[in-house]
Amino acid sequence: MAPDTFNSLDTILNQITTTNSPVALNHTLRNSIPKEARETILSSLLSGGQDPLSVLDMRENTLGALFILSARFHNTNAVPPPWPLVQEFCHTFNPDHARLAPDRVTLLARGISFYADQSNNVKAAIQPLYDLVRRYPPHPSYLTTIHPIFVMACVTSQHYSEALPILQHPITNIDTNLSDLTYNDNLLYHYTGGIALAALKRWNEAEEFFEICVSSPGSVPAALQLEAFKKLKLVQLISTGQASGGQKYAHPVLSRLFKNSPYSLLVNAYPHNKEHLQEVLEKERNLFSTEKNIGLVTQAIERAPRWALKKLTATYVTLGLSDIARAIGITEEEEVRALILSMIESNDISAQISSNGTVTFTDPPPQFTKEQVDKVLEDVQVQTAMLNALEMEMSRSKEFLSKAVKSRDDSAWIPSAEEDMYNAMGGGSNWVEDAIFS
Repeated sequence: MAPDTFNSLDTILNQITTTNSPVALNHTLRNSIPKEARETILSSLLSGGQDPLSVLDMRENTLGALFILSARFHNTNAVPPPWPLVQEFCHTFNPDHARLAPDRVTLLARGISFYADQSNNVKAAIQPLYDLVRRYPPHPSYLTTIHPIFVMACVTSQHYSEALPILQHPITNIDTNLSDLTYNDNLLYHYTGGIALAALKRWNEAEEFFEICVSSPGSVPAALQLEAFKKLKLVQLISTGQASGGQKYAHPVLSRLFKNSPYSLLVNAYPHNKEHLQEVLEKERNLFSTEKNIGLVTQAIERAPRWALKKLTATYVTLGLSDIARAIGITEEEEVRALILSMIESNDISAQISSNGTVTFTDPPPQFTKEQVDKVLEDVQVQTAMLNALEMEMSRSKEFLSKAVKSRDDSAWIPSAEEDMYNAMGGGSNWVEDAIFS
């Protein structure tokens, strides 16, 4: 059919409902509508004034509905699509068909987010975006353009826990044919994911997300990576009491920029010099607030006595409450007692307080729950199965087989000097009794 016959939505709708091949329909929608008018035509109503979305089956007509929905959001002069139909599409669309048009999926996700934001109801975008990000990838390990849009909606609306079902799946696959990803999509997803996890006080997971953002390779560091670097160091102070050394794969410029910032003053004074920490906070409060880090900075400073006390356990066996109070910068002994009891209860330290106020520190006994042991065993089984599968795959490889045959046929092998020495000593038979080291 010639392109000039696709100048009306009525004709296009007929193609959507009668074409059985989604590949052919995708080609038609992309190439048989005048390019300069495509979004306008797709976002219009039918000639009789009827909304085309009302006559489409969101699953059976996934591609057609996707093009129309994304066009309605993309064209600011168009009538916004009915929100219940947007929700229905995200909940019921055919993922295999939608994957033929990854750019339109991105447009739809951005449109949902923008429309909810303009309506001052960002929370409304969370459920349809969740349905999109959950159903569109072939596996949760794939990163898509929907991921950062969804997590950003959760963070902006402060519904952080809504992002957990997605954040709990590590990203191990990237496919640009599945989603029109950019470098910034990866940075933004892990940065906003780190913010959500930090807000939920899931410090270890937040640290991992910020570190992935910081360590993502690039010719020059992105501004977002520097912000992630700052939050990473603050999260480390809160969760472990110290900022670890420079990230191995981070761009060296990030470390230099960080060292010239007030955040470096916090790290250097942490956790013992509480007065200096407060001075830095008061002096740089506007900066910390502007960069949305005031909450993390405040929590880090509040936890400084806790980590200062824990450092004492590495040096002393016994200390009086008054000695501990002076060392960690707390004036009241009862406040110190409460802090110690809190740390004992949370298994941060192992200690006892005598009636005369003497605190005795001991090494905490190793404790493993049945669930932890079961989890380790399960992980070992999974890794073993993966290694076995990889070994079987390698054994079927033509390259592996050819190398194995070549090695078997190589009869000119000469032992090295080290192997000669080993054989002269009895091939290791003299070391049988050293089983204590096994």
